[in-house]
Amino acid sequence: MGNHGSNLEDILAEDMHHWYNKFMRESPSGLITLFELKAILDLKGMNENASSYVDQVFFTFDMDGDGYIDFVEYIAAVSLMLKGEINQKLKWYFKLFDQDGNGKIDKDELETIFSAIQDITRNRDIGPEEIVSIIFEKIDVKGEGELTLEEFIEGARDHEDIMDMLKNLMDLTPVLLIIVEGRAG
Repeated sequence: MGNHGSNLEDILAEDMHHWYNKFMRESPSGLITLFELKAILDLKGMNENASSYVDQVFFTFDMDGDGYIDFVEYIAAVSLMLKGEINQKLKWYFKLFDQDGNGKIDKDELETIFSAIQDITRNRDIGPEEIVSIIFEKIDVKGEGELTLEEFIEGARDHEDIMDMLKNLMDLTPVLLIIVEGRAG
């Protein structure tokens, strides 16, 4: 993971003009659609969960909701993932996890997202059910089976092990590297 971080830090340190050229090479229109994102990431033949996770990532990056990720949204998303303040990252995670948009995340939503992430990243150190159990055991103090944004942020911040787990699971560095550098070969 350390190597990826330094690669991306180097990429971000490059001047914006160079970065913009890379973005425009991948997407000459200056806008990336959901279909193009999946093509860039070479995500053919994904299972439905993994596909819906990519959809969810796209929609959280598409901050103005116009159906495209433009260069500004792209840079904002990359910067958030790399350098964002912890509360910003947790809010972004929550928005990503809250698939039905009801302002709460439940065990099914989390399990779906975590298994989808693992399908994409191939990181299966710990099973999705186990991750969800740990999160709810420590954070869902009222035992309601769902978490609000406030509960999620407070709970995650209070438990370093959960923060570490989220950082590892939600490490989009490989995805961002693919977008920035293009899929090799």
